[in-house]
Amino acid sequence: MGRRGRNDDIDVDILLRAYSIGLFPMADSADDPELFWVEPDMRGVIPLDDFHVSKSLAKAIRKKPFDIRFDSAFDAVMIGCAAEADNRPSTWINGTIHRLYNELHDIGHAHSVEAWEGDELVGGLYGVSLGSAFFGESMFSRRTNASKICLVHLVEHLREKGFTLLDTQFTTEHLKTFGAIDVPKADYSKMLEPAVNRPSLAF
Repeated sequence: MGRRGRNDDIDVDILLRAYSIGLFPMADSADDPELFWVEPDMRGVIPLDDFHVSKSLAKAIRKKPFDIRFDSAFDAVMIGCAAEADNRPSTWINGTIHRLYNELHDIGHAHSVEAWEGDELVGGLYGVSLGSAFFGESMFSRRTNASKICLVHLVEHLREKGFTLLDTQFTTEHLKTFGAIDVPKADYSKMLEPAVNRPSLAF
């Protein structure tokens, strides 16, 4: 699926350059020290102007079950995304990815959306921003609808800030309920280039 690279060859500048041309890194497992670059033939995208929220989820959101915050616990969100879960016994987030994305966060190119229940982080997502594009990386949930509600708040936030592209890497049945579509590589490149070549928007 991609070319493997030595971890010491990859820094945040290389990582951002990779995103700008349609690549992203993964690891086979948390214990695998190597990364490989991925460029799917079909790319997952959620059109920001055609985002779907079910009636049941909209009803849940109106009850405001969580305190939604941005960028208040980025590292904790990454840890939550890397943790084993019933539907995710293993993870592609290894130590190198954990370090690199924290460095991206430190320079303003990686962000988190978090669902809090009091002082407890119960769900969240994180991703990379570049130009007017946001690349969703992973999400986790420890309460019903927590990650879904974070996604809804992310989309509202991206719209308000003027973002033009929300990349989900791949589509899943879960993401398709929100309007995610598969975009062929050539068409994705036409969407990506103008988005990443815009001055980076404030998140």
